[in-house]
Amino acid sequence: MAEMFSTLGTWNWLIFGFLLMALELLAPGVFMFWLGLAALLVGLVSFAINPSWQTQLLMFAIFAIAAVPAWRYFARSAGSSNLNSPFLNRRTEALIGREFTLEKPIVDGSGTVRIDDTIWRVAGPDAPAGSRVKVVRADGASLTVAVA
Repeated sequence: MAEMFSTLGTWNWLIFGFLLMALELLAPGVFMFWLGLAALLVGLVSFAINPSWQTQLLMFAIFAIAAVPAWRYFARSAGSSNLNSPFLNRRTEALIGREFTLEKPIVDGSGTVRIDDTIWRVAGPDAPAGSRVKVVRADGASLTVAVA
């Protein structure tokens, strides 16, 4: 067993790190990624200096333990970015209250408006093309408008 540890080298750590990261792809949970990153760091440090196998295992343990606060920091910052974009999965709701120009007139309660590079179907009171309308409700891919 001691011989196995004494033969730990730079390439073994790098291979071990990539294997752990590959396992993360098979069973996602963000746990193996950080252990793989710790192993890769030990491999990279071992290129610069040639530590003993005991030092390599100690470095792996330290890097793996340091990965927990790093993971919490990145997870917290990624979670707060979703708070900055509350309409991420409800983009049509972000259109409520905005004003647009009708591309095609609203006839019998149905017309179209161009928003950026997309043509949206709108429902509302009859209005000629070129009229300004305000979005009052979003229902799926259909917008309800009122004359602005």
